[in-house]
Amino acid sequence: MARGQTDEQPVSRCCDAPGTSAERCCPPPGQEDADRLTRVAKALSDPIRLGMLDVMAQGRACCGLPEPSERGVPGAGEPAGICVCDFQDHFGIAQSKVSYHLHVLREAGLVREEARGKWSFYSIDGEAAAGALEAFRDLMRV
Repeated sequence: MARGQTDEQPVSRCCDAPGTSAERCCPPPGQEDADRLTRVAKALSDPIRLGMLDVMAQGRACCGLPEPSERGVPGAGEPAGICVCDFQDHFGIAQSKVSYHLHVLREAGLVREEARGKWSFYSIDGEAAAGALEAFRDLMRV
């Protein structure tokens, strides 16, 4: 159901008004917005990347991932996010494949990276993900 629509009152389209053209009332997204939405859609189109986002959203405790200190990660405290090596172990795929998938997610703006020595930790960029979801919602008028 479209935003603002109820069971009793269907939402009329602005393009239905007399003398209004579809190009004027329902403009397509700008090139920059279209490119961003395309990158996000591509990032979400792979089951491994969806799984990676799920692991990041649930955190280390959900999957029995080892603490970073067990791997000798430098720095005080636990870094935010999930290590590339944890993704390798969890999904049973090579480091190059993990790096590729994380690159796609990073290019889409859905995750952020924190480097600690030779280790990289990834976490969801909540603000960017929320913005992408809102852009899709606006595009589809839902």
